[in-house]
Amino acid sequence: MSPKLLLPHRCKRIGWFLLIPATIMGIILSISDFEAFALNLQVPAIFNTEYFGSTRVFTWVTANVTNTITGAVFIAGAMLTAFSKEKTEDEFIGKTRLSSLLWAVYVNYVLLLLAFLFVYGASFLNVMIYNMFTVLIIFIARFNYILYKNTKTLPGEK
Repeated sequence: MSPKLLLPHRCKRIGWFLLIPATIMGIILSISDFEAFALNLQVPAIFNTEYFGSTRVFTWVTANVTNTITGAVFIAGAMLTAFSKEKTEDEFIGKTRLSSLLWAVYVNYVLLLLAFLFVYGASFLNVMIYNMFTVLIIFIARFNYILYKNTKTLPGEK
């Protein structure tokens, strides 16, 4: 990945600052139906279909935006974390970044294929929701693991 396309290194710290609380909040929201976090607001909707009702375009709806805010903060934090330069952005980092991204896409689509084959009903909707985040999660995990492993096994060499 071209260093020109990467964000400045200082964005990585901001990314982690957003990503960690959003991840914790996402886990809490996914394992419980905790109403204390419900934030009902009137928000604009480009397209809205009500249950057993009409379909409206370009309208305002009242909705619980807790999941929306959590997901948006997670995506922003993950993008900042994943696509910020390292302190020393060299050829090894660039190759590691590219291979981690390719590996994350492969793993994501293998998991998605398995979900298509073995998950049905309403559970499939949950799988698709989680699938939105898996490429970034896998990329961040693998990229940072390889960097960590490299610093432990070859101190001073790359």
